[in-house]
Amino acid sequence: MNQRAVTRGVVTRAGVLPDTSAPGAAYDVAVVGAGVVGCALARELARHSLRVALVEASGDVGDGTSKANTAILHTGFDAVPGSLEARLVRDGWHRLVAYAEETGIPVEPLGALLVAWDEEQRAALPRLAEKAVRNGHRTTRLIGPGELGAREPHLGPGALGALEVPGESIICPWTTTLAYATQAVRSGVDLHLGCPVEKARPGAPHRLITRRGVLRARYVVNACGLHADEFDAHFGRRDFTVTPRRGQLIVFDKFARGLVRHILLPVPGRLGKGVLVAPTVYGNVMLGPTAEDLDDKTATGSTAEGLRSLRAQGRRILPALLDEEVTAVYAGLRAATEHDDFQVTAHPGLRYVTVGGIRSTGLTASLALAAHVVELLAEDGLELGAARTLAPVRMPNLGEASPRPYRDGELIARDPEFGSIVCPCERVTRGEIRDALASTIPPSTLDGLRRRTRARGGRCQGFSCGATVRAMFEEARP
Repeated sequence: MNQRAVTRGVVTRAGVLPDTSAPGAAYDVAVVGAGVVGCALARELARHSLRVALVEASGDVGDGTSKANTAILHTGFDAVPGSLEARLVRDGWHRLVAYAEETGIPVEPLGALLVAWDEEQRAALPRLAEKAVRNGHRTTRLIGPGELGAREPHLGPGALGALEVPGESIICPWTTTLAYATQAVRSGVDLHLGCPVEKARPGAPHRLITRRGVLRARYVVNACGLHADEFDAHFGRRDFTVTPRRGQLIVFDKFARGLVRHILLPVPGRLGKGVLVAPTVYGNVMLGPTAEDLDDKTATGSTAEGLRSLRAQGRRILPALLDEEVTAVYAGLRAATEHDDFQVTAHPGLRYVTVGGIRSTGLTASLALAAHVVELLAEDGLELGAARTLAPVRMPNLGEASPRPYRDGELIARDPEFGSIVCPCERVTRGEIRDALASTIPPSTLDGLRRRTRARGGRCQGFSCGATVRAMFEEARP
């Protein structure tokens, strides 16, 4: 096993990859895919005396499924009991709650109400409560229509009751992924962005053929999300097929925030958890997602039909919401497979682990998934070496539940740039944009900058601040 001093890893976006052809120069582990799971895994591997590469096709971390989800920190109350997903979501919830507190990731523990709108759904609530108990979640409670109406006064007419699920929370998915990746890089992981793997040649070491050259690694982990089945084929595996499941969502303006106090969940159906109404940590209200099985893994556009469907369901759940202004519409693709569970498999002797079929609960399960995969790697012969202490990370606060920089008088006194608002809709300051552009993993696009600061993400969608934000972005580019 290669040994080296604990130094900060490199972040590359262009040019030829570092030479790994010399004896002993290969990475110990290459993680392919820098979504929330891949970044969590890279961070977990950084705890050990290993040389690790995190390889991503896009120009930024969290640029695929991880950037476009419902941003719910799930308790796992309704997972399939006994499944790998149930165990990892339960463990991951505890890990991520603690990690968010440590690193400043915005989380709001609002709790959820699983609302029944007909007799069939109401009859399902006790069964869901029993399932929650089997999943170790013993604090759910059935409530009647009277209490439901008192707790959610803007709920639409006809609700027959609900299952209360304490612990369900909203979280910032962008900050979570970036925190993992930042801590991994600061703790020695090399991050290679803009580096799609076109072929893989299994061997000793494995050779990953990318557009930027060949990367060699003794072990490879497939965290490719939507493309996990295609990457598996490079290693002779065809254990599942990814069917992209599109989820379209509507984000309503901050004036809608007073309409809802909890995460409002539907009774789950065959295609998933269904359409929900939930606040966001940024102060908005979100409606969605749809669940459309597609053939195209790039079909992230919204459709008139999908948005009509969402509005119709939203009008039933929270009628007043449809009178509010829409801030944004977006769609994400989930990596659904023909299996009901996560597809996490070590292939003995091949020095290769697949992490596939990770659906909407992957954000919650990410830290537990990472720990599980490292155990699989060790069982397959990877010598982890001495434990190392991760570099500390404290992320900028994007959430409304804690003071933002523009409201922090002491911070502004030390650095007036935090008192200079650039984006008036989201109250983003010049200091926040400056720091994001000079961070460990700076954004490569304006959208990446938005995910780090919220700039250009408000009701005017950059009309007021776009020119200033772009000028700062261009000035900071090498």
